[in-house]
Amino acid sequence: MVIGITGSSGAGKSTVCEILQRKYKAKIISADKIAKNLSQKETAYLTEIVKNFGQEILLENGELNRRKLADIIYNSEEKREILNNCTFKYICKEIEKQIKEYTDIYKKEKLNNCVYSLKNNELIIAIDAPLLFEANAQNMCNITIAVISQNKETQINRIINRDNIDKSHAIARINAQKSNDFYINKCNYTIINDNKLLDLETQIDYILKK
Repeated sequence: MVIGITGSSGAGKSTVCEILQRKYKAKIISADKIAKNLSQKETAYLTEIVKNFGQEILLENGELNRRKLADIIYNSEEKREILNNCTFKYICKEIEKQIKEYTDIYKKEKLNNCVYSLKNNELIIAIDAPLLFEANAQNMCNITIAVISQNKETQINRIINRDNIDKSHAIARINAQKSNDFYINKCNYTIINDNKLLDLETQIDYILKK
């Protein structure tokens, strides 16, 4: 079962994935981690980014200045679209590769009677992707889940604490992303995450059992 997990920044996608990993032995594929790995020095991805944004988005050691790039794209819809067009093809290719790798490992483990958490001994792969639909990565998924927060202040504080940025930058990130309604209408299921861990686990259990 491949599950697409999406939602805006600070909604709690990583927390949902951590629960899936802990309770259901899910394999997690993070689009953000893939993008970070792909942007290492001398990669085709970084070369394409520099071609579009210039040498000024590099640090002195030649690595990507992620914070500077973030400031650019969160303040310009046009620049954000340019970056997304660069990024999606590389990320989707890597996601497909990781799904295949996890599936191959699972098949071997199943032959050796390794036990997975679902009753039918099924493997769960969760794709943590804020831009799941924009990248058309939902086509790789059996189901999609929107993770949303109904408390904007909670969401803002999560971003501030996670990324060590000020409130104005956190608000800019949220405003540059899709609304909760976008994710709710696009996804098969919705999880509301407002700092109630037990309730969050109950929602996840309900969806998987259903």
